[in-house]
Amino acid sequence: MKKPNIILLMCDQFRGDCLSFKGHPDVKTPYLDTLASTGASFDNTYSSCPSCIPARAALFTGKSQKNHGRVGYEDGIPWNYDHMLAEELSSNGYQTQCIGKMHVDPPRLSCGFNNVKLHDGYLGYYRSNLIPHYQHQEVTDDYLYYLKNIEGQAADFNATGPECNSWITHPWIYEEKLHPTNWVVDESIRFLKTRDRTKPFFLMSSFVRPHQPFDAPKNYFDMYKDKTLREPAMGDWIDKTLTEKYGHIKDSIYGCKDKDLRHEAMCGYYACITHIDHQIGRLITSLMEDGTFDNSIILFLSDHGELLFDNNLYRKVFPYEGSTHVPLIIHVGNNIKHKPPFRSDTLVELRDIMPTILDFAGIKIPNGVDGFSLAQEIYGNKKNNREYLHGEHSFHSNLSNHFIVTTRDKFIWYSEKNEEQYFNLKEDPREEHNLINNISYKDRIDYLRKCLVKELVGREEGYSDGINLKDGCTPLNSLSHIL
Repeated sequence: MKKPNIILLMCDQFRGDCLSFKGHPDVKTPYLDTLASTGASFDNTYSSCPSCIPARAALFTGKSQKNHGRVGYEDGIPWNYDHMLAEELSSNGYQTQCIGKMHVDPPRLSCGFNNVKLHDGYLGYYRSNLIPHYQHQEVTDDYLYYLKNIEGQAADFNATGPECNSWITHPWIYEEKLHPTNWVVDESIRFLKTRDRTKPFFLMSSFVRPHQPFDAPKNYFDMYKDKTLREPAMGDWIDKTLTEKYGHIKDSIYGCKDKDLRHEAMCGYYACITHIDHQIGRLITSLMEDGTFDNSIILFLSDHGELLFDNNLYRKVFPYEGSTHVPLIIHVGNNIKHKPPFRSDTLVELRDIMPTILDFAGIKIPNGVDGFSLAQEIYGNKKNNREYLHGEHSFHSNLSNHFIVTTRDKFIWYSEKNEEQYFNLKEDPREEHNLINNISYKDRIDYLRKCLVKELVGREEGYSDGINLKDGCTPLNSLSHIL
């Protein structure tokens, strides 16, 4: 049987609800809607450690955060894993190519890809004069080299002014065709034209956007700037004084005090999404012209979400839906058994992507992989009924957190300050009502707490003794077995 071509469309910081076909009232995603209409959408997909590095570790290794060892954000920790996705595909006859963001260490680590054309976006760690020159972004970033060759040595992808975590926005200052989103698709199309046609291929087209800076071309900003947008969620549990105190800071995790700037940031975020959508449409058109669309499996997903001022919060790492819930669309051509568009309620995590892709390719899943394949559900053979997912993220300011999420609810524990929350996601998907003290949910909360106690047994931080959660433990970003 001929092996399928596989295209992984990867975004950075794309919320799970920001798709038109899922009913978002503002954002427009016509090409992704079209892709979903002929495939499968997994509506309960999560990033269990919602920041770039740990999320990508789960994607590449198929392991849970406990086993891949990255439970927070920490640059400069080398990637040493026995099995990674592209490596398995390359060793089984696939031509493998990554274009765009990797965010691994060292920055030019191939992770098993035959070839990498890199653009990680602005990463301060790799622009510091304290690291070896050969790891500096000026040396390692292929897109930056491309931009400087066209616009001159003073050109930079952060030349608009807004920074990589800021809610400050500004449209792209160069020609639209020079935007890194366009570059990823340009290079992806170039790969399609020049690949080895005697082999199946695996192409990872990895976009930095809609991660900040929100710098889509101006015409995409114009789509949203005059619209009245849906207001962010505003829960009955939030501490509004934190936004009053910190909301003037350009990258505050507690949002933005100025309503006009909030509106601009939301316009910028949606603009980046629609820009990506249109460029994905261009790539799909090229697949059709190439005659490979029907024999290609296409996956669209993100490493984590963006809170976008929900409950006065911004960016990611928090345990809430805006941060942890991500999109997942899988198009399998004519092989889908369920009548498309097929929408699944299966509880999915990024660790499931590696075994899913290997299963599609007919490749044995390595030992030590924690995720499970979704291919069998798509083909109609078997559905995996995962009961819950354990997620976490270490963070500063006593905000290190753990959560247990199911298809209907979520239990949250802030480990340093021993605070708990509980949300009924079926009735309250925007997490505006904390029901932790509601007696009606006591038994359910006790059960989910016990699930978390079980998940944390044996962790070196000391979070659990097998009976109770232990507060006040010192969080780690990286577990000792990967150091």
